[in-house]
Amino acid sequence: MDPSFTAEQDEIRRTLRELLHKRSGPHELRAALDTPAGHDPALWAALAGHLGLPGLALPEAYGGVGCPVADLALACEETGRTLAPSPLLATSVLAAPLILALGTDAQRTALLPRIAAGTLTATLAVPALATALALTCVNDGDWAGGGRAGGVQARRVAGTWRLYGEATQVLDGHSAGLLLVAAHTGGYVRSRTLLFLVPRDSAGLVRVRQTALDATRPQGHVQLRDVEAELLGSGDERGVPEVLALIGDRAAAVLACEAVGAADRALERTVEYVGQREQFGRVIGSFQAVQHRLADVYVQLQAARSAAYYAAWATRRDERVGGLALAQALEALRTAAGEAIQLHGGIGFTWEHEAHLYFKRAAGDELLFGPAHRLRAHAADRARLFALKEVTV
Repeated sequence: MDPSFTAEQDEIRRTLRELLHKRSGPHELRAALDTPAGHDPALWAALAGHLGLPGLALPEAYGGVGCPVADLALACEETGRTLAPSPLLATSVLAAPLILALGTDAQRTALLPRIAAGTLTATLAVPALATALALTCVNDGDWAGGGRAGGVQARRVAGTWRLYGEATQVLDGHSAGLLLVAAHTGGYVRSRTLLFLVPRDSAGLVRVRQTALDATRPQGHVQLRDVEAELLGSGDERGVPEVLALIGDRAAAVLACEAVGAADRALERTVEYVGQREQFGRVIGSFQAVQHRLADVYVQLQAARSAAYYAAWATRRDERVGGLALAQALEALRTAAGEAIQLHGGIGFTWEHEAHLYFKRAAGDELLFGPAHRLRAHAADRARLFALKEVTV
């Protein structure tokens, strides 16, 4: 692995940081959270039109830039620094790779250029995101319904697919232009999980925005009441759970870089503050105890950054280490955000300060994609780290 960045990667990071500094400051962030969609459409148009961010990792044949997943991960590190809410994660990290992997030629041609241009947003609607992406346990498809109540069911009626059921905590589920819905079909004996395309204006589709712990990660509650849907692909491709597991590992690598960016900014703001706040006639940053605490955060952050970068680079080699990197990054973010609140003193607990937003991002991501101990436990199980081995005497 070459740890140095290419000129193109440096340019992506620099340009994106400058844009977010101008367009996604603390006041702009709070204003965006109060909109019905939960993000600023003008910022999304700038990210798509000026930087081509939605199509960064899509092939050029479909209007994308053709960059590797690592470049998208580095871009998400910058959006993580400002906690900028946008459809980027749901659209470009989750939905677009699934359409590329499973969709027919007609579906790819119809959808991916619009996603790359930023004119179409999409999301993955599943009952349990961490389970569906095989981040915390084996993905066997039961999360989609499994022949039991709950989840989403699909049945074929007069040559068309009809969906019924619900999914909660769907990223941008209330605002996305296209839903990729995972549904269970085939009954108990021949059961399987398939993905379906559901446009936002489909009859019988009910969507409402949910109140989430992390307001910078907007989520929706999706209900499907006998909704007509289009099957993604022909249904003869490799199993949807296997593809979701592959996409999940890549998404974990991107999320790890995003969490590292948030942790880096939280630490940066804390270092700035302790260099200004005075106590007992001295700035508190001069106290050794404070320096030790921040040094511990810095070491943990750098370790998480190394793991995240490696996981993003390893996606090109089909080496699945995204879950481990995400676990380390989430712990680093939680530590950095917690220390930020503590060392900011009384102001760190107030709604007016941004410190609580970083803490909520850490807690919210653990609820959606973790927690860290389950991410590590599943990685250990997959590697058979604690499997019993027969010993011959």
